[in-house]
Amino acid sequence: METNAYLEQYTSENEISKYTRATAGSGINYLIDHDYKAVYLEALNLLPQQTCQGGIRILEFGCGGGMNLLRLISVLNSSGINLAQAIGTDFSPAMVETARREAKDYLREQDLRSPEFYVAKNESLISDLAVSAGIEKSSLQNSFHFVLGVNTIRYCHDAKRERDCVRDIFNLLVPGGVCVVIDMNNRFPLFRSDLRNRLRRKNEKQCYVPSLEEYAAPFVEAGFEVLRREHFCWIPHSAGRLKCRLFRGLSPLLNAVAQSRAMRSLVISRKPR
Repeated sequence: METNAYLEQYTSENEISKYTRATAGSGINYLIDHDYKAVYLEALNLLPQQTCQGGIRILEFGCGGGMNLLRLISVLNSSGINLAQAIGTDFSPAMVETARREAKDYLREQDLRSPEFYVAKNESLISDLAVSAGIEKSSLQNSFHFVLGVNTIRYCHDAKRERDCVRDIFNLLVPGGVCVVIDMNNRFPLFRSDLRNRLRRKNEKQCYVPSLEEYAAPFVEAGFEVLRREHFCWIPHSAGRLKCRLFRGLSPLLNAVAQSRAMRSLVISRKPR
């Protein structure tokens, strides 16, 4: 029932507009080009140099309208990292179709390698991706160098299926492969949904937001080496230009006095070689 509710939410035009380049807003576009970009490049630098030269395979789960993955492809191209294949997955068919359209428009402008987008749930990544792509599950095992998920793994925690998701990520990655997850921090005090609920007589059901320790725990349990776990980033995805500029200026001070209250949690993990 909750899955159906989320599917309905992420099929609406209003929600889709939050995950496409032209309508997503200044906040998320800034983050993809700066804060998130820095995290991705740090993670990619953990891969052997010969892998980056020979061509890496990347997968983004819960990719939404594809804007994050498309921008990452551009970053790889400008950073001299060769791309062998890029795949995005999302549980919403409407989001996947949007991502495919976005790729055609964006890559026509940028002349970059086209990614593939498939319908797959986070908690059953390998089996769903195999069916959607029409390939054998065994061909996906140990095949990706870099896996990432932004604002999506909390839904697995909400459904108590985070171990299933992380187990599949472990099996998708080559030995030495790296995973980055970025999601909401349960210690950030000013999420709009929480503020709205305080003003309602009857609260709306919200997706469960884990603690940083909860985000990291399934990776440790699956056998990953957790290289970095921290709270970071103060810029809302939905921020307009003025708010984005304001929080950019305040970020150094906020990090100095209250980093544990930042908006997002970050976990970078590596599969043992």
